[in-house]
Amino acid sequence: MKRVTILALIMFSIISANSQTKNFIDQPYIEVSGSADTLVTPNEIYIRILLSEKDTRDRVSIEELEQKMVAALKVLGLDIEKDLTTSDMTSNFKFYLLKSKDVIKTKIYTLKVTDAVTASKVFMKLEEIGISNTSIERVDHSDLDNLKNKMRAQAILDAKRSAIALTQPLNQTIGAAINIVDTDNNLSQQLQGRVAGIQIRGISSFNDKYENLPKIEFEKIKVTANINAKFVLK
Repeated sequence: MKRVTILALIMFSIISANSQTKNFIDQPYIEVSGSADTLVTPNEIYIRILLSEKDTRDRVSIEELEQKMVAALKVLGLDIEKDLTTSDMTSNFKFYLLKSKDVIKTKIYTLKVTDAVTASKVFMKLEEIGISNTSIERVDHSDLDNLKNKMRAQAILDAKRSAIALTQPLNQTIGAAINIVDTDNNLSQQLQGRVAGIQIRGISSFNDKYENLPKIEFEKIKVTANINAKFVLK
């Protein structure tokens, strides 16, 4: 008896599912796509700073180089505790085994700044104190998720406008959306996590004391959204 009841429940579930699918397919609908995009200037710039004892003629220790670096960054008004991170100190044992009896210590830091002008000042200030192994690691924007959602909203409205434009000449209207698909598989935006299109202009002497800063320009991050939607056709 229990087996019969279970079998009946399974059959009812299958019939219900098929009925729902059939009802969805049998409805007249129009399928359209919509898109939206915007450009934003990166406001998170990550600078990679590599300190190495072998970079200095008199073999200044990592600890001393670190102190000089921190002092220089504080002069620029940067929040070291918040925006400066570091990896564990490593030793170049391959160099030790093959070329000399010394162990060359290195340490990598990542500094976050919010604009290209500050990035320029960092490069120049570190160069002044003998730290030149620096580079842009990546750029990002702090509000990408919110911007992405705004583009999604604009994309679905774009899809709705397309549906209306297609149905009006036929004296028909659209109803509720019965299916919406975000067709963007990758939420990472152009330039997020990498650097491209960096231009440095007007490089001047470090003796100019920031009066004529090298102008670093970053390509803007393109935030896009693509939507596929089905609307009931009336």
